[in-house]
Amino acid sequence: MLASQRKQLILGILAKEKQVQSTELSQRFAISEDSIRRDLRELAAEGLLQRVHGGALPVSAAIAPLAARKSVQINSKRRIAKKAVQLIQPGQVIIIDGGTTTAEMLKLLPEDLSCTVVTHSPGIAVGLIDYPAIEVILIGGKLFKHSMVTMGASMIESIARINADIFFMGVTGVHRKAGLTTGNYEEASVKRAICERAAETVVMASQEKLNSASPFVIGDLTLASTLVIEDVIDTDLADYLKSKHIAVL
Repeated sequence: MLASQRKQLILGILAKEKQVQSTELSQRFAISEDSIRRDLRELAAEGLLQRVHGGALPVSAAIAPLAARKSVQINSKRRIAKKAVQLIQPGQVIIIDGGTTTAEMLKLLPEDLSCTVVTHSPGIAVGLIDYPAIEVILIGGKLFKHSMVTMGASMIESIARINADIFFMGVTGVHRKAGLTTGNYEEASVKRAICERAAETVVMASQEKLNSASPFVIGDLTLASTLVIEDVIDTDLADYLKSKHIAVL
């Protein structure tokens, strides 16, 4: 079998089973694990999968540049945002992450909603200008242009002074084993820090993020108290979320 044919079969197995293991693939194709690892390295270099210890996971499409992400699963993001908005109560202190899904939330907020929104996203802050009853606190720091959010020591120091009711967190991958992931190391650290400042963390995940992974781990799925999705999820992931008492909306 040609290496190119084997790679296509590996991608097919990955799409069906949501993960592959080097040892198992070696036995399946009757070749050495070194050959399998080379295949996985080359597929990862092409952006077709995410390598992890012992194998690989589906790669998230949500790590593309911001301009490209705006057109990915847009209808799904709108439906998810509509569900997420229902979790907001007047008078709450809410932290809203940057991202294309959270941006869709702003369009659905009641015009008379009275609450406080804390964000490290200039785009989110500007999007709330026309809501007179919403107090906006913009957390400053070094701007990470890929996601249009601030990061760094000053941002972490400022967020440590906030006690919020809900954090609406954006991620690029949601996977039972890999957990919640994103495409930047420092951004993952920032998201973890914000989680610690909120009573509840709500993760909004459009379809391309489910059962996929990115290079940097935010944390286990248990960081989230609620996962907001568009449609039903596979049995393995659903059972895991239920066992960890993570609500699915």
